[in-house]
Amino acid sequence: MARMPSAERRRQLVEAAIRAMTRDGVARTTTRSICSEAGVSLSVFHYCFDSKQALLEAAIEAITGNYVARVMSAVELRSTLRETVRGALQTYWDHVTAHPGEHMLTYDLTQYALREPGFEHLARAQYEQYVASAASLIEQVCVGRGIEPRVPLDLLARCLAAAIDGLTLQFLVLGDERAADALLDTTADQMVALIEG
Repeated sequence: MARMPSAERRRQLVEAAIRAMTRDGVARTTTRSICSEAGVSLSVFHYCFDSKQALLEAAIEAITGNYVARVMSAVELRSTLRETVRGALQTYWDHVTAHPGEHMLTYDLTQYALREPGFEHLARAQYEQYVASAASLIEQVCVGRGIEPRVPLDLLARCLAAAIDGLTLQFLVLGDERAADALLDTTADQMVALIEG
């Protein structure tokens, strides 16, 4: 096995964990199966992470961080606030439809963390990260357009995170793309109404 910096090994294990958990579910994914997926020994896992809990936390951060980076880099100031917001929502949504298994994994991680004693804080951290990410996105859009939101940023962020969370889960269950598209339009309208007052 080639020597590799520990940060790179951690990244390799996180990516392997995401692949394994997406395929097999969180409860059935073991540290051994993650190591097998990554092509490393169990001792490498223990060198990089103190526990499976630490790896799950890193996986949640990686998944959410990737979504946020993708959306924020794609935020385009368009001719109206509504078009800008809808475009940002579409960037996120394109990932949902292209990678539904990864989005199912986020719900699986939440349920696992809530049910597994000692892991509850991971679910809280996951949803706090969703809200923080939504706040960053809203702030970027408002600054870019020179708008001061009429509703407190924290409330806007919680509304957006809740809407997207529910919309994503509904789509994963029902698979109705037309309904999802209409709900994205409605979500954009609601966000604009809240921002502009």
